[in-house]
Amino acid sequence: MGKSLTATLMGVLIKQGVYDLLQPAPIPDWQGADDPRAKIRIADILHMSSGLRIKAPQDPDYDPSGTYPDHLYLYTGSVDSFHYAATRPLQWPPNTVGRYHNTDPVLINYLIRLGVEKRGKDYLSFPQRSLFDKIGIRTMVLETDPFGNFLTQGYELASARDWARLGNLYLQDGVWNGERILPDGYVKFVSTLAPAWEADKRPIYGGFFWINGDGEYPVPKEAFYMSGAGGQSTLIIPSYDLVVVRLGHYKGSEAGDKGFKQALALLMESVPRRK
Repeated sequence: MGKSLTATLMGVLIKQGVYDLLQPAPIPDWQGADDPRAKIRIADILHMSSGLRIKAPQDPDYDPSGTYPDHLYLYTGSVDSFHYAATRPLQWPPNTVGRYHNTDPVLINYLIRLGVEKRGKDYLSFPQRSLFDKIGIRTMVLETDPFGNFLTQGYELASARDWARLGNLYLQDGVWNGERILPDGYVKFVSTLAPAWEADKRPIYGGFFWINGDGEYPVPKEAFYMSGAGGQSTLIIPSYDLVVVRLGHYKGSEAGDKGFKQALALLMESVPRRK
């Protein structure tokens, strides 16, 4: 679910005029002459379609008997995660292949740090000042690598109510108490099927949010959601004006997912559609 939080923090900076979705990502390591990575746009990274080469368990050619995958190394390696992600080579042209790779959220976090510090602001307090305080989040803890870089591709902890607050920000089109926090059109961007994933005939991914395009959950296909390890979920269902959060232990997540789907089916029968 932290990847969706990462998208939210980038949205805050886009709203503040620091970045534009369609600009080439200004990663310092990519600015050399004739570096093909210089063409990767911020939108491509948010779509999990940067084209960078890393080994990941969800890749079709992944061999679990081979070397430790880079995707997991970005969770467990005691390295500068931003430098590691930024130095991966290009495997495919940007925006052509959709792959669930941790390089992409790590690089968006890199851009967030660059953007915040370029303005002379404190990086580590940025999420609290610019997002959490505005929407009432009080329990969120974000962990860093040894170099002080946020690892919000998967190391963030919060109460169910605080995840629901984040979900409600998206349900309300990025507006909270009359204040626009995310740019106009950003919620539509993250909840719309990414072009590279559509080309691969997998209608399941938007902009660091999963999409219910394959009917994974018994809710409308327009629903989109944050999905975390062990079955943690924050599901946003606009046509029913609903945000549903499910948290639980990693062990037993398979049974938990089954129960969650059964509960959602009953919820859809009980709650009227938005008029």
